[in-house]
Amino acid sequence: MYLTLRTRADPAGLTAAVTREAHALEPNVPIYDVKTMEQWLSGSLARRRFAMLALGLFSGLAMLLAAVGIYGVMSYTTAQRTREIGVRVALGAQRRDVLSLVIRKGVNLALLGAAIGLMGCLAASRLVSSLLYGVTPRDPWTLASASLLLVAVAVLTSWLPARRAARVDPIEALRYE
Repeated sequence: MYLTLRTRADPAGLTAAVTREAHALEPNVPIYDVKTMEQWLSGSLARRRFAMLALGLFSGLAMLLAAVGIYGVMSYTTAQRTREIGVRVALGAQRRDVLSLVIRKGVNLALLGAAIGLMGCLAASRLVSSLLYGVTPRDPWTLASASLLLVAVAVLTSWLPARRAARVDPIEALRYE
């Protein structure tokens, strides 16, 4: 048997009074596991809360790995294209042209990754549907915001190699190899 009380006072302070009244009505009734409604609710949501915390941490880690990966790929490809960029600068390419060339490459990679990720997300949406509250597994706003976040991270992580490429001295770049 469960007993639920609603009070405006501190619920912890009523435990002794409720126990005394229950024993006055039935002396042999055991009273145990006295909790507030917040404690009951918190206990019932503990598994979901932990799962969401783990998913949040893993998604943050995945975004960090994506940022490091995009930065690494962009740094490597920009270093490989140093001679080409030097020739472009020697032929009159402006700094903004070089910046946009490198950043566009990073954004294209991020868009490809976002498209593949969206397909994977849509395929795996049934697996996480039981963990979601207040949002559907195929919520367009959530999927769009996650994709836009990835593209924004790609722009930021492509900006450093692009800035380095824009500073390439054409003479040094031609002597590079």
